[in-house]
Amino acid sequence: MAGVQTAVALREEGWPGAITLIGAEPHPPYDRPPLSKAVLLGTAEGSAYDVDFAGLGVELQLGREVTGVHPEEHRVDTATGPLHYDHLVIATGAEPIALPGSADLPGVHLLRTLDDAERLRPVLANRHDIVVVGAGWIGAEFATAAREAGCTVTVVEAAELPLAGALPPEVAVFMAGWYLDSGAELVTGAHVAAVEEGGVRLTDGRRLPADAVVVGIGARPATGWLKGSGVELAADGSVKADERLRASAPDVYAVGDCASFPSARYGRRLLVHHWDNALQGPRTVAANLVGFQQPRFAGLAYDPVPYFWSEQFGRFVQYAGDHGGADEMLWRGDPSGAAWTVLWLREGVLVALLAVGRPRDLAQGRKLIESGAAIDRTAAVDPSVALKSAVL
Repeated sequence: MAGVQTAVALREEGWPGAITLIGAEPHPPYDRPPLSKAVLLGTAEGSAYDVDFAGLGVELQLGREVTGVHPEEHRVDTATGPLHYDHLVIATGAEPIALPGSADLPGVHLLRTLDDAERLRPVLANRHDIVVVGAGWIGAEFATAAREAGCTVTVVEAAELPLAGALPPEVAVFMAGWYLDSGAELVTGAHVAAVEEGGVRLTDGRRLPADAVVVGIGARPATGWLKGSGVELAADGSVKADERLRASAPDVYAVGDCASFPSARYGRRLLVHHWDNALQGPRTVAANLVGFQQPRFAGLAYDPVPYFWSEQFGRFVQYAGDHGGADEMLWRGDPSGAAWTVLWLREGVLVALLAVGRPRDLAQGRKLIESGAAIDRTAAVDPSVALKSAVL
């Protein structure tokens, strides 16, 4: 997503030079969200972008993995030889974290690429017993698809609640019931000891039957190939980009899941592993690359309101902002019901919200976060009042 959008945005901004888009996968560039939905369920064959790369003058080099970069020489290394660049945009995304000890075990799957989804399609089609390791966003989405396909699903989570780390316990507790409602079993506070033939053994001795195991325990920036290059990485492994998404090396930018950036809005560095970031960041990179060719161009800073969505267990879940520095949380609606919203404030100003089945709250709240609006608490907790009207 980030690489494709950077190439498209460069042409939209008027970039006159050559653009080469290099990808390790052999497939034409594709969108990832459908992989855990339509592609996985067999209702779509793929999710390739409808982009006329040739018409845009973008050269695609597929099935070519970049293995290293030498910024002082403006060169990247690949298995088939070096390539020289004037400007480099790193958009290598993230890679899923594997379950320790599961490498090369038959029946153990990750879900990140088109090939991953294609391997999992017959598993769902045959209605197998499936164990999902991890009750995060991807685990919930896969469990949703597997239940829709008629599979028996058990989700194993090391924490006591789903979405641990992503949402506070007082919010996540209401999402735990979604698994049971869908017919999936959620086993929390549990750790996998081993994947065995026909099942998964937990550290407490329990054995869960499984024809297939799907691992969704997180992802890390795909930046291992940059070690020793001089391109600075943050502690989380992301490319440490500045406010204009420039890396530490000259003429190198980074965008999408592989890059973190300083947010003046939230007062800390953000690493955002979501689709919207891979859509918005490239526009900043393109504007800066083209703009720096012009005299007196001061540069464009990247400081978005992070946004993502998830479809799980018949619910449309949306989140905007960052609640990490919030000092107050408000409920808007009944969290045991089908539609509700959580608001997070910092010194009375809206900084984040989670909307379940209330897309209007999300759309209005996102604008309020962008504008730094102070919130009337009494009006905000009343779900019959439009959120845009709950402003002081």
